Amino acid sequence: MDLLKQLIKNIDQHPDSILVIRQQTEQQLLAHQHDKGQLLLVYGGIAYLQTQERDYYIPSNHYIWIPGHFSHNLMFNTKDLQIINFYYPSRGDAGFYDELGIYPVSKLLSEMLVFSEKWQGDFFKGSWEFEFLNTVKNLLPKEHLKKFAIQLPITDDERLNVITNYLRSNISESLALEEIARTFGYSVRTLTRLFKSKLHISIVQYVKMLRVIRAMELMKDTDLTITEIAYEVGYSNISAFSNTFSQLTNMRPTDFKMM
Repeated sequence: MDLLKQLIKNIDQHPDSILVIRQQTEQQLLAHQHDKGQLLLVYGGIAYLQTQERDYYIPSNHYIWIPGHFSHNLMFNTKDLQIINFYYPSRGDAGFYDELGIYPVSKLLSEMLVFSEKWQGDFFKGSWEFEFLNTVKNLLPKEHLKKFAIQLPITDDERLNVITNYLRSNISESLALEEIARTFGYSVRTLTRLFKSKLHISIVQYVKMLRVIRAMELMKDTDLTITEIAYEVGYSNISAFSNTFSQLTNMRPTDFKMM
């Protein structure tokens, strides 16, 4: 808790500065919020950002924009993960900056970050570093990039949590809707309605997201081929796996594996 208080103090100590933090500390903290908006960039693995309503998955070479005063907690389980945090004054922000969103790091943004790769600490208005970092922020909405779509809703409904834990533990199985319903003593109609009413997502879409999330982890943490990974996450058809992966991540499995 002392570490958490110190982090928030450091972030908001100078309300008008842009703060750059590169140490890997936030993933060890409880849920928190700060006045400044946060640009968090991920390299080399997959980060997990948790809010009160959803779990977000941020793959390598992607960033997440977190509005000011937005409660969140960052976690990860990949050794090679690298994170860069930029904290911006949020006065007058609107539109793009009002919403949490995950986007790919473009070539232009990547080159700008390489240019500032050794910067750390507070930068104040009037310095050229401040103006450069502010340009980075202003660039984000102008790229009009498509949001990364994988975000799993969470609930405090114990009935559903038992089912979702089962799905996570058996992701390599077929997980047919009828079998899931029968395992937990529900009709297909009741189970479908339960997911829709509590999680606002279909059970089929939930399973698709779980499979792709697990596939991303395997691509980063193992030497399995794409075909082997597809079978490992419950797909018997490599084409169906590739299509689902592309639909949810906006990239092909082979492209993601090479990142």
